[in-house]
Amino acid sequence: MLPRQWLPLIQMALEEDIGQGDLTTLATIPPDARGRFEFVARQPLVVCGLDAVELTYQILDPAVRVTRLIPDGTRAEKGARLARIEGPAASLLSGERVALNFVQHLSAIATITRQVVELVADLPVTVLDTRKTTPGWRPMEKYAVRVGGAKNHRYGLSDAILIKDNHIAAAGGIGPALERVRQTVGPTVVIEIEVDRLEQIPEALAGRPHGILLDNMDLESMRQAVAMIHPHAWVEASGGIRPETVRAVAETGVDFVSLGYLTHSAPAVDIGADWAD
Repeated sequence: MLPRQWLPLIQMALEEDIGQGDLTTLATIPPDARGRFEFVARQPLVVCGLDAVELTYQILDPAVRVTRLIPDGTRAEKGARLARIEGPAASLLSGERVALNFVQHLSAIATITRQVVELVADLPVTVLDTRKTTPGWRPMEKYAVRVGGAKNHRYGLSDAILIKDNHIAAAGGIGPALERVRQTVGPTVVIEIEVDRLEQIPEALAGRPHGILLDNMDLESMRQAVAMIHPHAWVEASGGIRPETVRAVAETGVDFVSLGYLTHSAPAVDIGADWAD
């Protein structure tokens, strides 16, 4: 079952693209014409987003049938057929770009996520995403991260406490920020605090957080931080981590690495829609 949050985004995408009507299709395609095309991978990728393809056509025209040929999460080679879409030709053509936009973007995130996860697969570290998602796309983008094999960080601000540098500045310091949190939330709420210097760690540990986030630290500082923090709290590394640097960060001994890159910079993948005569 698709998450309820996907529906408004898909509906909005269809309204945005089709507007008052698909002029080209209305002018060229007979109303009774039928057709079929297949989504085909033009490069190796991890498939993601076929649920969105199916829902796009369910909204546009229930007479269209979508057959998934490769499940989400599967690695597809160049030339692989991902899905077959058949039905009224006008509906197929009007929904093509919207459906492709969803499956290309989500497959891009799943593909780069899988690459990152595999780069550190032999290390005791968990790859996480962040809240650096496209506005409105968060449910889909975080789903694509999971399909790629990583885990989701908090979904939104109401999920957990993450005290960042501006919270610390506004609260008057690490100690006051953690003290106010302890006075406000219950014992089941996860508390994490961000530090960017080693000298902040003792004060952070004194506030008994569950985790400490190392923000934009160099590798040597990360190694020292891990030694100071374990076993009192878990350690997350974040800030500018990319596929080419993730392994070196993971080797410092952190428990988690979080990458905004997965959702805001995933390289586009190429998927085509091949019409069948």
